[in-house]
Amino acid sequence: MIRISFLPSFLLAMSIAAAQAPNSVQATGSATRAVNPDMAQLNVGVVTQAATAQAAADQNAATTDAVIKALQGILSSAGSIQTLYYSINPRYVQNGAQQTLAGYVVTNTLQVTTTIVGRVGPLIDAANAAGANNISGPYFGLQNPDPEVQLALNAASKQALAHASAIAGGLGAKTGAIISAQEGSTVRPFVSGDASGPATSVATPIQTGTVSVSATVTVTVALVQ
Repeated sequence: MIRISFLPSFLLAMSIAAAQAPNSVQATGSATRAVNPDMAQLNVGVVTQAATAQAAADQNAATTDAVIKALQGILSSAGSIQTLYYSINPRYVQNGAQQTLAGYVVTNTLQVTTTIVGRVGPLIDAANAAGANNISGPYFGLQNPDPEVQLALNAASKQALAHASAIAGGLGAKTGAIISAQEGSTVRPFVSGDASGPATSVATPIQTGTVSVSATVTVTVALVQ
């Protein structure tokens, strides 16, 4: 049996174009920028325990309210506070083969964001002093990473083209038109570490570090003899 099939006209055109594509070379460029952060986030938690759920919740509410007021005094209008997590859970103790209800644990975790990174240390100290007992972070980042990403992409593109030109020169050719380009980027926030701990009369030292903005660009360039 003889079978004859026909490609649709647009697929045929694509096949012919692919077959007639010029010789090309592919190269990848990368760039990384170290950028000073302009925002920071902390997770500030209050954990309380009591014999009843209501008592634990009441204690937690009073302490969390004090923590929020202390944080607001430091933040002013240069930041925000939002509830990240809230839970009420029973606490059991093991008595031989049996578990006995020993009380309840209430956790209220706030996410604190500031656009003045120099206030991170005072925020930690204020939260500790007000009764917060579970603090993590801080996480330093960028409010708008796009401009820095674009600068990294620009540098990565130039490097990719330079690599393509070097390869072409080694092959006894020159680079022609750009056939395609693919990009990728990452923004890695700086994490200072665990800031939890008891209240202290010594100010908490915080190193802001830098945010890493990376980009890669892969180009396919026609070769011209």
